[in-house]
Amino acid sequence: MTPPRLSHVVALVPVRSLGGAKSRLGEPLDAEERADLVLALLQRTVEQALAATRLAGVVVVSQDTDLLRRARASGAASLLQETEGLNAGLDGARLAAGAEATAVMVLPVDLPAITAWAIDQLVEAADLALVEAPDRALVALVPDQHGKGTNALLLAPPDAIPFCFGTSSRAEHAAAAEAVGATYLELDGPLAFDLDTSDDLLEADRRGLDHEAGR
Repeated sequence: MTPPRLSHVVALVPVRSLGGAKSRLGEPLDAEERADLVLALLQRTVEQALAATRLAGVVVVSQDTDLLRRARASGAASLLQETEGLNAGLDGARLAAGAEATAVMVLPVDLPAITAWAIDQLVEAADLALVEAPDRALVALVPDQHGKGTNALLLAPPDAIPFCFGTSSRAEHAAAAEAVGATYLELDGPLAFDLDTSDDLLEADRRGLDHEAGR
């Protein structure tokens, strides 16, 4: 039986404005190409999240109204961010997930290998951890390929810890979980690969990941 805290998991998808998106890819891609890339990744992220059987909804948060319009067209709920910073935007999205949310999962849009299966696997792993410690909050995390960042984050309940995205967020989230006595779980898999540099674009091509808009 699924633990009640994971009966209504909502994905939070933060996206910067198209104008400043993926600026570190500026050498291989111009501004228009970067915007097209982000829109394609956003569409894929929303589609896979909506296809995941263990998610109850998707909230896209951004300061870009055009991007939010596209997110709604893909089937996601949207939230216009009126604050500055990733963590502040996620705080707003966490509230927008609603009182019925028993957990939230942060999914950035720069994960080209994202699939509904990978999303469901993260929730299933969280289920197993909750069976062993049903009375404790849970923090489940997928680090980036460099071992420093956070590529996916599941919190049960949604306010289990503050969001700590930024430099060395993997360690920051782990420390926050320890501070409140939460169960902390790390996982590997497809969500560990993100597009952050030109080398990552080359690696995505090598793996046969279709990350270009319009394909």
